[in-house]
Amino acid sequence: MATEVLASSLFCGPDRGLVENAVLRHEGGAITEIAESAAPPTGRRALVVPALINAHDHARPTASSFGAVGLPLESWIMRSALGTPVDPYLTAASALARSARAGCAAMMVHYTRPSGRMPLVEEARAIAKAASDVGIRIAFAIAVRDQNPIVYGDGEPILSALAAEDRRDVEAMFVRSPMSPKEYIDLTDAIAAAIAGPKVDVQLGPAGVQWCSKPLLEAVAENSARTGRRVHMHLLETIYQRAWADQNYPQGIVRYLNDIGFLSERLTLAHCIHARPDELEMIAESGARIVTNFSSNMHLRSGLAPIAAARRCGCGIAVGVDGLALDEDDDALREMRLVQGVHGGLGFKRTWTNQEFFGLATRNGRKATGAPGTGELAAGAPADFVTIDLDRLDRDQIMPVDPIDLLFARGNASMVRDVVVDGRTVVSEGRCTGVDLPAIEQELRGMYRAGARQMTGLQRAWPQLSASLQNWFEMQLDCR
Repeated sequence: MATEVLASSLFCGPDRGLVENAVLRHEGGAITEIAESAAPPTGRRALVVPALINAHDHARPTASSFGAVGLPLESWIMRSALGTPVDPYLTAASALARSARAGCAAMMVHYTRPSGRMPLVEEARAIAKAASDVGIRIAFAIAVRDQNPIVYGDGEPILSALAAEDRRDVEAMFVRSPMSPKEYIDLTDAIAAAIAGPKVDVQLGPAGVQWCSKPLLEAVAENSARTGRRVHMHLLETIYQRAWADQNYPQGIVRYLNDIGFLSERLTLAHCIHARPDELEMIAESGARIVTNFSSNMHLRSGLAPIAAARRCGCGIAVGVDGLALDEDDDALREMRLVQGVHGGLGFKRTWTNQEFFGLATRNGRKATGAPGTGELAAGAPADFVTIDLDRLDRDQIMPVDPIDLLFARGNASMVRDVVVDGRTVVSEGRCTGVDLPAIEQELRGMYRAGARQMTGLQRAWPQLSASLQNWFEMQLDCR
């Protein structure tokens, strides 16, 4: 029997616009009908919109709790290793539930920091179980590296500046024998065999060009072209990555990726903050997407991405939280508002309207994560939608105002009432239905507090390590 959802306003998407006093019916994970209601809904007013997509994330704990505050990416990565998952299932369930509570139907898990407590295939199973319990769709990729574990070059000067005991601890955490390209492809195949399904899209996930050798990048490009598997990778996130790329790929890093067949409609690139106009053109022509992560870029002082320029080139744009939303609360609505506020236009010239931006972010986010459909709410589309408390959003009710415009003026995750994914209510009245998020987070806090007392090596080494990292990267730019 079909389930009915009544809405004072229902935003189908930018093409079909708003339906007032609407009823949405869904059954078997799909929308069966959207029609005008016979009578206006009574009680609390509701705005129904397509579900959001968190198109770039890592399913990790909030880094500020581990002292990774106000640091550039290159030292933030090392400091945040103190937040290595103590329990892969609980850590992922916490991150996925926060994303669901914020209105997301799907999330990209670019898994950069395995726990080391179990084989990677089993860890992937734990994360897939967490996604199933929470009830949202995921894309999953192991973020592989095979070079430059400390800095973007020879890490010996950094390590040799440490005391012997500190060096051993730092090397044990960061310097490991890398997988060969074949081993990585085989691992991805094994993970796909273990967890891939209608709501889990397993992808290839090279961490970034500065961390991946040419043989690895070329193996990923070949495998993706042959199998159709999607690829997710960071690119040109920081000024130091830009400098490294220019030094090591004088012909142009994006041109190299294009030449080896890496760029394609199967590819999603996170950040691209320091991509140049000709590089944006190549990315757009290939059909690849860019995920922008505005708050993360601010937290890590990485820069302002050329998102409006990428859009003008015809590049698909999606939005990710990257585990570093403005208030570290995974608020995808606020993240979309920030992107729109900064990149949405100048003066009277608009990059896109609020309605257009909502539509393209959900459409490209679904492409990035392998979620079916375009995000438009229509008969036959996946039943992935969010109910917003319209009484709170339109708190004054003075005159009619487009509710999507209101959403971009003042919307945030606290106004999310219900979230439906594949026809299942995964959030009801602001609370996750499949997992007890407050209990999970309380259990994780206790585990991390106990674990922090055992991870004294990196904490002891940190003052010297942090200073050495800063000196190395500043020298890299000075020597250009």
